[in-house]
Amino acid sequence: MKVDIFDFDLDRSLIADKPADPRDTSRLLDLSEEGRITDRIFYELPDILKEGDVLVFNDTRVIPARLYGQRGEAQVEVTLYHPVDGLKWHSFIKNAKRLRPGDIIRFYTGEISAQESDFSAVVMEKNGEEGVLIEFNCSAQKLGSFLEKYGSMPLPPYIKREKPRSGLWDKYNDKENYQTVYAKHEGAVAAPTAGLHFTPRVLDALEKKGVKKVFLTLHVGAGTFLPVKVEDTKDHKMHAEYGIITPEACEEINRAKKNGARIIAVGTTSLRLLESAADDRGILHPFTGETDIFITPGYKFKIIDYIITNFHLPKSTLFMLICAIAGTQKMQEAYRYAMDHKYRFYSYGDSSILKCVNKI
Repeated sequence: MKVDIFDFDLDRSLIADKPADPRDTSRLLDLSEEGRITDRIFYELPDILKEGDVLVFNDTRVIPARLYGQRGEAQVEVTLYHPVDGLKWHSFIKNAKRLRPGDIIRFYTGEISAQESDFSAVVMEKNGEEGVLIEFNCSAQKLGSFLEKYGSMPLPPYIKREKPRSGLWDKYNDKENYQTVYAKHEGAVAAPTAGLHFTPRVLDALEKKGVKKVFLTLHVGAGTFLPVKVEDTKDHKMHAEYGIITPEACEEINRAKKNGARIIAVGTTSLRLLESAADDRGILHPFTGETDIFITPGYKFKIIDYIITNFHLPKSTLFMLICAIAGTQKMQEAYRYAMDHKYRFYSYGDSSILKCVNKI
């Protein structure tokens, strides 16, 4: 399938660089009913759902996986995207052409210079599009605290942030904003952004409505949001991500489906893990491991009835995924509507709810 099918032009002014405040006041494009488009506010989500519906959330927690460092006089920006073990990580590095295996990168913050830093990593190997393998100089037990101290949130490249300097460290409050309110299990290097709109008041309203919540975990990798650079989807390679679905979560979702309840995935990350763990009869099984599932139009979904999702990049695997869910022509029309009506796009942008029309 040609990748150009999924291209569109977006005015950069529509790309959100910070979330709505409060976060549940973002806009919600309601495409849950066939043939209708309704403009809503996200806190109205309980009005769309009904008693017995099941929302499936991804409770991964984003780690501060972006690091600013220095190798000699060269400045580098490191984004961790996949762990090899406790200390070795695959990473994307800006200015990586100046690095060689054996080089030491010393990390800094707005208050701690590279010369004063007690946190560093060694370059192990460079692998072209796979990025750079690095190994940190600390114990595995201390890595988390070093990342909290030196790291910042790994925002996508279309959200611009200044390099750290005194007094400006996380002035946008990204460590809170780029995290769902129900985040639990650390390991993601990108947020499951569909969940960023939920607040305690929305969750409380859903509970009062009788909507059920089920949690699974997919540690989202930075590769998820990259544009597809090949001309045909058959040539694209997905980055693998680690996920867990417990037997208890499977039991609840399978029981709900058997009873005719609607299953609503909160985000593409929840959906991809559900589809990775489902069999051809539409039964969900416990899952622990990596998935690199790549869903394009023509795919028949096994679990979900709806999805809540943000507005995605052109030619991205995520836009292809929602075209598979709701239909390519319908999503192209919906995105034109969203752009004409000034919806905010991408990770900190607005939300939508879509009906799945391609099911087994």
